[in-house]
Amino acid sequence: MPELPEVETVRRSVENAVVGARITQVEVGRERTVRRSSKQALIAGLHQETFVAVRRHGKYLLFDLSSGNVMMVHLRMSGRLLLAAPGDVREKHTHVVLTLEKKNEVVRELRFVDPRTFGEVVVYNPDDDNPDAGTESLVPEVARLGLDPLTGNFTFDAFRERFTRGNRGVKALLLDQSVVAGIGNIYADEILHRARLRWNHLSATLSVKHLRELHRHIGEVLAEAVAAGGSTLADTQYVDALGKEGIFQTEHRVYARQGERCRTCGRGIIKRVMGAGRSTHFCPVCQK
Repeated sequence: MPELPEVETVRRSVENAVVGARITQVEVGRERTVRRSSKQALIAGLHQETFVAVRRHGKYLLFDLSSGNVMMVHLRMSGRLLLAAPGDVREKHTHVVLTLEKKNEVVRELRFVDPRTFGEVVVYNPDDDNPDAGTESLVPEVARLGLDPLTGNFTFDAFRERFTRGNRGVKALLLDQSVVAGIGNIYADEILHRARLRWNHLSATLSVKHLRELHRHIGEVLAEAVAAGGSTLADTQYVDALGKEGIFQTEHRVYARQGERCRTCGRGIIKRVMGAGRSTHFCPVCQK
């Protein structure tokens, strides 16, 4: 599943093309993609709207519209947002197509492609109290997202306050989107490796020094991954909006490297363990 670095890369790759563009046509194929509302609701909510900004919170892409509504896109397992010329051949599993116009000229299409159909596109009103149209009804998880590590709100004090509630394993907390938004399995493993912490280290036992190191490495790993365009793995569909793959997978120190020698210490052999339905990769020497 694309995580924060991949979603931020997609955001950057679509921003200039869509901001200021008017949506002149909306096509919806597979209705599972718009399951939170309906095909008709998405078409009505987007037709003749103009994109005014493209934001991201965690793994969620948020497109601000001229009406004040928001289009939310979640890529989930295999979703992709692609920019294409109207005449370009459409990929299989293209479920939503927006025709965009700038200065009365059709410039391109924004296409949502999703082979596994877990991804979603929905339009909602963030200020609407209508139980069928507002944030709390259509996208309640967006309102409950935790700190985004690439924003100014990700201060050490804010991170410590959220991360030290209760007593849970540090990886479980990193994956909890209500604590820190945007981290998934890949980057949780990479962050914990750099912070020299095991996945099951309990949060209540972390010293202030450990917390500071963890906070620092969250920001550093994610920023490095964004700079590299994210991670494109052999079993994923991830590319940016122009079809370009990420290269941060070449910098992974532990993820999917089980059985290989640790790049950090040069002594440990990377191990992979399973827990709660997830794999975890770590170096037994570095992460004591």
